[in-house]
Amino acid sequence: MSTRRRALADRRVLIVGYGGVGTAVRRRLSGFEVELVPVATRARDEAGLRVRGVDELPALLPTADVVVLCLPLTETTRGMVDAAFLAQMRDGALLVNVARGAIVDTQALLAELRTGRITAALDVTDPEPLPADHPLWDAPGLLLTPHVGGNSTAFPPRAQRLVVEQLRRFAVDEPLLGVVAGP
Repeated sequence: MSTRRRALADRRVLIVGYGGVGTAVRRRLSGFEVELVPVATRARDEAGLRVRGVDELPALLPTADVVVLCLPLTETTRGMVDAAFLAQMRDGALLVNVARGAIVDTQALLAELRTGRITAALDVTDPEPLPADHPLWDAPGLLLTPHVGGNSTAFPPRAQRLVVEQLRRFAVDEPLLGVVAGP
């Protein structure tokens, strides 16, 4: 008899960083029968959805099966996923970083992966590019992919629609989409 693999269905997924990317992740995961918990800088209600505040992470992390990082790299988020953050994650949890590599403390992640307590999937790393002799290449429980998810046949028509929409908004003095405010 073969071993059953853990399914995504019936899992609790934290989406840490609930802007454009986090919202897109929520839309894509919504059909997988998961409990989605969006987390943003501040708690709020958004179209009937309760978005939790980042200050709630210490209580939320031990309850999550999957933690997806979608937040921008700022002075506040740099190194945010450190040893203390990882220690709060439930045993067997999966950390997914589709944000920026420097949000995760690489040495702390390596230490946790080596214990086998959690697993991770990264398409961004710190450092980036990852040197050929870096220990992440051989880390147990790690899926490492190149940060090229947008380079597909789906990209050109979406990019074209976005450019057209941004130009329309600019021409009529409407706010542009996806603006990221700097520090």
